[in-house]
Amino acid sequence: MKSGTFTSSDVIRAAFSAAMSSMYRTEVPAYGTLMALVAEVNTKTLAASPALRDQLQETDTLDRISEERHGAIRVGTPEELSMLRRVFAVMGMYPVGYYDLSEAGVPVHSTAFRPVSDDALKVNPFRVFTSLLRLDLIGDTTLRRKARAVLNARQIFTTKAIALVEKAEAEGGLNSDDASTFVSEILETFRWHDQASVSGALYKRLHDAHRLIADVVSFKGPHINHLTPRTLDIDAVQDLMPEHGISPKAVIEGPPTRACPILLRQTSFKALEENVSFQNANGEWETGTHTARFGEIEQRGVALTPKGRALYDRLLNDTRKIIRPAADGSNAKAYIAALSDTFKAFPDNWADIRRESLGYFRYSVVESTGNSRLTSRDASDIDTLIAMGAVRFDPIVYEDFLPVSAAGIFQSNLGDEASQKFVASPSQREFEKDLGTPVLDEFAHYAGLEQASIDQCLQTLRPAALAS
Repeated sequence: MKSGTFTSSDVIRAAFSAAMSSMYRTEVPAYGTLMALVAEVNTKTLAASPALRDQLQETDTLDRISEERHGAIRVGTPEELSMLRRVFAVMGMYPVGYYDLSEAGVPVHSTAFRPVSDDALKVNPFRVFTSLLRLDLIGDTTLRRKARAVLNARQIFTTKAIALVEKAEAEGGLNSDDASTFVSEILETFRWHDQASVSGALYKRLHDAHRLIADVVSFKGPHINHLTPRTLDIDAVQDLMPEHGISPKAVIEGPPTRACPILLRQTSFKALEENVSFQNANGEWETGTHTARFGEIEQRGVALTPKGRALYDRLLNDTRKIIRPAADGSNAKAYIAALSDTFKAFPDNWADIRRESLGYFRYSVVESTGNSRLTSRDASDIDTLIAMGAVRFDPIVYEDFLPVSAAGIFQSNLGDEASQKFVASPSQREFEKDLGTPVLDEFAHYAGLEQASIDQCLQTLRPAALAS
């Protein structure tokens, strides 16, 4: 088969993202309400801020906002994780970053599967935050053994899905018919199942150890536990959610409100308590409940350099030494005030963030500027070119995640205060072994994007300087 007959991985990813969104809207109607609210806020934000609209248009990222989603799933075995890597590769999604959530009391470690090239992100920036359960962190050895046996007995992928992944790997892609079948077959992995694969008694033991453990182990597959649209004003969405019948968590995770957004801010509504069935020893089904799926919204800012990230982490830690956000929201105002005050130490204009090497930026030639006065020395220095107005810089969007924020969302929705506490236990080497490949280093990736844009500017402007 010639590669020209293959369906682009970007097209497959976009189709899967749309199918996932449609399925989740049916399963969780509040997600549809959330989507409408985010669209309304984004439209108003762009209308009120022509500069923001111009910046998004200039960087060719305006169209992607309305289609942008991230999802989250949790798997139970290395084999499930490795197969997911192969599945996502068919969609042009690759593992970026390593996240240890045990440091925040959640017994998983994770990566994010996403497209990595600028062109692929512009087509469809779908991401899936994927967590692997750390069975080694379950203190009860008998429970750990039972959980492992349940997980080893299940198959979360359909036979046809596995066959199509193998075909894509062997032949280099999928034709349009196979791609369509692939999307529908893979969707089954993420579908909700209301019949548990464990007894009510075992579910309770898993739940008592940690609600997330019960969620991963107790069902046929890793149902998508949330989908997240991107908003341009998360504070406005947070304020409007109650008017739409949605109760948001008390505190937005991540940095405070800023003129120049950094990294990632997230909020959500409480996880749903849903009816499920457990099969008893007599083979009869008994009704129970399970809490896992919720709705989330995100606002993305500039990707930070190691220096910027170190400053962010220090300021967040300093805030939490003063006050930690209570799960019930009782100290939300005090926490937000402390966060805002502490983060005054982080520059809040793009020029200073760039000058102090705190964030990554994409550089581009200003086409309307005459370059006849450039000298060869000018054309070799990016700062001079910026000062002359020959080059502009725009923030590179942070496409990844924050472990503390992810854990905060999990905990606020799953109510983990009474669950087993876990000692921080990062193990990137073990995770990558289970995954079957190293994860991409996000800092190196953003630095590469920035440097490539600088090189392109210099390559474009040097001939003009030499000719003057």
